[in-house]
Parts: sequence; C-alpha cells; structure tokens
Amino acid sequence: MAASMATSLSSLSHRLSLRPQYLPLLPLKPSSLSFSHHVPSPSPLLSLRCTPPESEASETDPIPEQEQEQDQEQETAALEEEEEEEDGEPPMFSGPLFDWPDETEEESGTAFERLYGPAFSGKSYLGGNINCMDGVLNKLIDEFDNLIITRPVDDFKDRVIQVRRVTKVVKGGKNMSFRAIVVVGDGKGHVGVGVGKALEVAEAVVKAVINGRRNIVTVPLTKHLTFPHRATGKYRAAEVMLRPAAPGSGVIAGGAVRAVLELAGLQNALGKQLGSDNALNNARATIVATQQMRHLADVARERGIPMEELWK
Repeated sequence: MAASMATSLSSLSHRLSLRPQYLPLLPLKPSSLSFSHHVPSPSPLLSLRCTPPESEASETDPIPEQEQEQDQEQETAALEEEEEEEDGEPPMFSGPLFDWPDETEEESGTAFERLYGPAFSGKSYLGGNINCMDGVLNKLIDEFDNLIITRPVDDFKDRVIQVRRVTKVVKGGKNMSFRAIVVVGDGKGHVGVGVGKALEVAEAVVKAVINGRRNIVTVPLTKHLTFPHRATGKYRAAEVMLRPAAPGSGVIAGGAVRAVLELAGLQNALGKQLGSDNALNNARATIVATQQMRHLADVARERGIPMEELWK
C-alpha cells in the first residue's frame, strides 16, 4: 500500500514538473517583491524594489502640492531680485540680441544723427540743420577737386615747356582745347616728359604732370654732374646731340633740351637740336639720347673685366 502511494506521488510530482503552466499563480503585490530583507549586506543591485502603490507610498516622498508651492516660491524670489536690480544699477546684458530693450524713435534717431549726421527726414534730434548734408557733400566735392590739383610732397619739380591751343574737327564742328607739355624731375638723375589735353589750361597742366610722373627715367651722371660720354638721340623728325662738359661750363642748350637737362640734375653739359624745332619731339629725343648712355663701371661689369682694362 505504501509502495503504491509513493509511486503515485512520484508520478504526480513528475507530471507537475513537466507542465508548470497548470500550477495556480498567486497574486503578488509590488511591495512583496523586496529582496532587501533576505540580503545581509546592503548591495545596491539587490536592494531594488518595485514602486509601491499610491496607498502605500512612504512619508519621505515629496507631495506634488509641496513641489508646486516650492516652484511658486522660487519664481517669486526671482521676480523680487529682478525688481531690486531695476531699482539700482542696470544689470549687465548677457542674453541674445532680441533681449535688448526696445528703443524709442528719439533714441534711435539721436544715435543715428550722432554717427552719420542729420538725415533728410525733416527732424533733427541734436539741434542741427537738416539741410546741412548738401553743404557736407559740396565740401567733399571741393576737397576731392583740390586733392587732384594738389601736388604730392616730394623732391620732384615740374616746368611747363609749351601750352598750345589745338582743335579737333568733329561732325558738328570744331572742339577747341589746350595741350600742355611739362617736364618733371627731381634734380638727382630722374626726369620725365608728359603731355596733357583739357578744355582749361590748368587741367591740361595737371594731366601733363601726372603723365610725366608715369614716364620717369634715370639719367646716368658722373661725379662732376655731367654725361659719361657722347650720345645722339632721334625721335621722329627731331634729333638731339648731347656732349659732356668740363666742370664750371654750365648747361649750354636751349628750348626743351635745356629744361630736360636741368631738371635731370645736370650742371655741366652741351646740347644741340639738329632736326625739327618741335618742342615735344625734341624733349623726347633728349630722353632717348640719355638712355643710350652707360657708366664705365656698368660696361666693365657686363664684359667681366676690371675698369683698368677699358683704357687699354
């Protein structure tokens, strides 16, 4: 009998172990899933528990109403601090651009007028004349015109050789203008010839000076301020002959040739016009002749021999 009962119990337990889904599941509350009572050491991983139901919440958990009251108190304190800062010195700005306080029309107009002057709006916030911009523009135009006429501060000097009235024939008739020929030089071996045309003589001279400064050349000079050797220059129908001179001779030349030699810095030289008497062509022929001259040291350096060999 006992053996049969043991056999039946073992078979029943074996069936229950094979099919555990038939076992009844007991309802468990989240509070009963606490493992901290069975662990001797306070391990943070084993002391987890499910959140207790609302009815069984602990007294230490914050109440939503208390949190709301705390938030209200913090907002009230922040507003009081802002009011205290407004009563005293203004706080330093540290926010984005759209946090700037809105400016009034008078403040923005005053700032604009202080930086750029009064606008053409018919109103001046600083008490200025609303039409003074016309005067400012006229003053700027005058300064610009004077800037063109004003000569730069340097060692260059200019000499007018010739001013002639020229005519241009067009479909509607003749256009009259003036042509000026100017020689520009610093007296240290730099000289240039310029030409300018304009309806007024002053403007023509200014254009000629600018053109001469753009065509500056270097003239070779010796220690006695004369030419190193002879040279002859041709420009179209004009021909100019240049010769060195002894110290104390001075510049023996005439017309445009003399003006070019003096502004170049020569004090002892000979020059003669052999062809046309055109002032512009003779001045340019003089420049061509000076560009043909070279110092003895330059020639010796190009040949690769000492200067003493040049005299043999």
